[in-house]
Amino acid sequence: MIRYGMTLPAAAWVVLCLLGTGSVFGQEDPHAACAAPPTYVPADLLERAVPLRQGIGNSHEPVTTSSKQAQALYDQGLNYLESYVWIEAVRSFHQALRHDAGLAMAYIGLSRAHSGLDDVEGAKRYLEKAKPLAAGVSDRERRRIEIRDKQLAAMEDIEDVGRFLAFKKTIDDALAKDMEDPQLWLLRGNAEEGNASGRGQRGSTGSVAFYRAVLELVPDHASAHHYLVHSYETIGRVDKALEHGEVYARLAPSIPHAAHMWGHDLRRAGRVDEAITQFLKADALERAYYVAEKLDPAMDWHHAHNLDILASCYEHKGQMKLAEKTMRESAALKVVDAYRAFNLRELPNFLLHRARYREALEAARAMTQTGYPQARSVGHAIAGQALLALGRPGEAREELESARRELVKIPKATTGLTPRRGLVEPWVEALRGELLHRAGDRDEGRGVLKDVVRALRATPGPDAWSQALFRLEAMARGAREANDWELAEFVTTQMLDHDAAYGGSHLALALLHRHKGDAEGVVREVQEARRFWIDADPDLPELKEIAEQSAAKR
Repeated sequence: MIRYGMTLPAAAWVVLCLLGTGSVFGQEDPHAACAAPPTYVPADLLERAVPLRQGIGNSHEPVTTSSKQAQALYDQGLNYLESYVWIEAVRSFHQALRHDAGLAMAYIGLSRAHSGLDDVEGAKRYLEKAKPLAAGVSDRERRRIEIRDKQLAAMEDIEDVGRFLAFKKTIDDALAKDMEDPQLWLLRGNAEEGNASGRGQRGSTGSVAFYRAVLELVPDHASAHHYLVHSYETIGRVDKALEHGEVYARLAPSIPHAAHMWGHDLRRAGRVDEAITQFLKADALERAYYVAEKLDPAMDWHHAHNLDILASCYEHKGQMKLAEKTMRESAALKVVDAYRAFNLRELPNFLLHRARYREALEAARAMTQTGYPQARSVGHAIAGQALLALGRPGEAREELESARRELVKIPKATTGLTPRRGLVEPWVEALRGELLHRAGDRDEGRGVLKDVVRALRATPGPDAWSQALFRLEAMARGAREANDWELAEFVTTQMLDHDAAYGGSHLALALLHRHKGDAEGVVREVQEARRFWIDADPDLPELKEIAEQSAAKR
């Protein structure tokens, strides 16, 4: 059955992918990862004419063309590309080619944008269109064509370290010839990510120096500030990410992702109301764009992501009604790729967090019907958690086995944002740890669950950060209910370290103090919890718990 709005070609790809994996639990074929399906965006949309626009960034790269319009449209495509607005990047590069059919770098831009759309064949096809034009461009542009060639070769076999190093060396060689080229420094920073598909979203300490080099050349380079936000987030420097996020939002006011990125770190800094303002701004920009362009919001990867993060902010504030409404809007969008399918976990995890176990089970089982093993594995794991809470451990164990069977179908290394196995595994291990813990093997179960906590907290990305917080809260509650106060203390400490600006972190600590007989600690932490939930839903159950704790200490 084709589900969640999959196109027929994508559905056919899924069938071929599943038939070709041949995985058995405990074994792995390193070549079992299937190529991504053709792009989910209709070709007529991608080739639709586009005007020049303002407020999208300031990247500029001189290219070989006699057409000022082609140059301007190329730069527009470059700015959209560097903000992950894949559809508008493709449209802009195509429009540039209408003004200059021999613009080789527009084909390189199209190749990169199609990688963003998970269209492997499209990325190759446009690179091949650039190659015959190499004789008529500058040496610098010929080097860029070679860099893209090496990058796609490395992406074709993502676990081949030799190809990855060859790709990086090609950029280094180009930089040695032209150290004043900001685009080369950006590409070199991208190449510091885990594999050749890096595009600025998973940078770390190694990337920072390259992006800072861009700012030495162009102090207000919007894309360098953008990539620095991601890099500083990954290494936990929220203060620096905030600084660059504010600049990026100022330099690219028409880009929803720019407002959104600043919101990431306002939230991490405990400035949740300001973060919500930014996410709502991104949402308004997106909705106006969809209306103007008659575009299905599901075609834009960013829309559901922004809704998910906005929902997590409402949940953080104790505004559960708004959180659920926003999550359900996101969950209703068609699933077009593995990243989106994996993020369907937001709703069942929310329902699990709210102890609405039957609804969580239903939402989790819907995930198991998608065409992506990442979603199916997590869906089975969350279903197992719900079944445990419903007192059905036998069925929970069956869900664990199903989750593990799906887990081995997920590649260890993936391109772009496609979730790799390591991002999915903690969800499966959490169910295994709970089963062990509840079956009486407390020491092993506790050890597994502590490892899960560490893994969840180490997972990069804003979705993962908020998901980790609420998963930790549920785990702390489970440990208290099981009367395992050693585990409860460990998880509570981790919650506070993860986010001390969350009311739930302080309520968990208040309950820990109560167990220890520390009356002053209870009062202090209850006050903190009440402060952070000052405008929570009036019927939030946690507020009742806070009131009970306060009354008990009078």
